[in-house]
Amino acid sequence: MKTFSEKVVELALSVPKGRVTTYGRIAVAAGGGAMASQSITSILGKAWEAGEHKIPWHRIVYADGKVWLDNEHRKVRMALYKKEKIVLDKQDRIINFRDILWEFE
Repeated sequence: MKTFSEKVVELALSVPKGRVTTYGRIAVAAGGGAMASQSITSILGKAWEAGEHKIPWHRIVYADGKVWLDNEHRKVRMALYKKEKIVLDKQDRIINFRDILWEFE
């Protein structure tokens, strides 16, 4: 049986190109509750440090469609969004968020 953390990593890796999901959707799909969404970044960060470098960070966004961008990662992430035809507004929110939102079954 997979742990919550293993499920989180597996779900994050499964988000297709051109689509996004939320921290909360990953948490719930992995078997956690609403508050579990606060642990997703930490879990994925640990997986990254352990060698899982295929995590599509840019496809995991906040519940309102806002993306996390800092000065260090902005250029790379914006290039990834452009490549995947994910368009952001001036407040770093996905314009067609509901249309490209990936729901886990």
